[in-house]
Amino acid sequence: MHENLYFTNRKVNSVCWASLNHLDSHILLCLLGIAETPGCATLLPASLFVNSHSGDRPGMLCSFRIPGAWSCAWSLNVQADNCFSTGLSRWVLVTNVVTGHRLSFGTSSDVLAQQFALMAPLLFNGCRSGEIFAIDLRCRNQGKGWKATCLFHDSAVTSVKILQAEQCLMASDMAGTIKLWDLRTTKCIRQYEGHVNEYAHLPVHVHEEEGIVVAVGQDCYTRIWSLHDAHLLRTIPSPHPTSRTNIPSVAFSSRLGGSQGAPGLLMAVQQDLYCFSYS
Repeated sequence: MHENLYFTNRKVNSVCWASLNHLDSHILLCLLGIAETPGCATLLPASLFVNSHSGDRPGMLCSFRIPGAWSCAWSLNVQADNCFSTGLSRWVLVTNVVTGHRLSFGTSSDVLAQQFALMAPLLFNGCRSGEIFAIDLRCRNQGKGWKATCLFHDSAVTSVKILQAEQCLMASDMAGTIKLWDLRTTKCIRQYEGHVNEYAHLPVHVHEEEGIVVAVGQDCYTRIWSLHDAHLLRTIPSPHPTSRTNIPSVAFSSRLGGSQGAPGLLMAVQQDLYCFSYS
């Protein structure tokens, strides 16, 4: 067990890893404002959550005043080095944590999901309106031509995942639709049936090494599909009584427990953690 050295009385709207000093050196949190305290994006050193007997002090914590952020993403793209994005109500902000310089892009809807591409200078965004669009990071602020790609769902987009070759994007929405999009043709090439969602902000997990897609629905069932043909491979009920306030959180590993480990799925529900072998 590790002691939690950071506490907040504010709601965390979004969280992701940030690689400022080295890979996953920090945690990026989007905190909702309360009373007289404005919302902000905070970078926490990951060392705060690791027991250490070396006596080293953790790295510096820093915050940026960003009110009302719905989503965040950290860039590993060299053309947006040391930068993170936040999705706001009708805005996207890209902030350089070293210089403090910001780029702002106006949108027509709340931005609920984001991911930077690694090779192309693009930031993908999923909106409450159902629109998915990419920002060309070579453009500056409100200049014309920054919107590089446009896709559309019929409901609010809650998750966007770029596949490794950056030719396809997986997206899910609040109607339970999961689609695989070809970014070259802007056509849907595959749809994954069975996911249940009516209004929740639920993620979709893509594991290309194993060729699977994993998502937990509002019915508390974890579903695993084949990435390549969209066939439903497995449905796992929650070990706890079904409740929309106790939707499981899952994480899949191709080598659970280390380099010699076997594929497995970790599932957290309330205070309990479960492990399911996968083959």
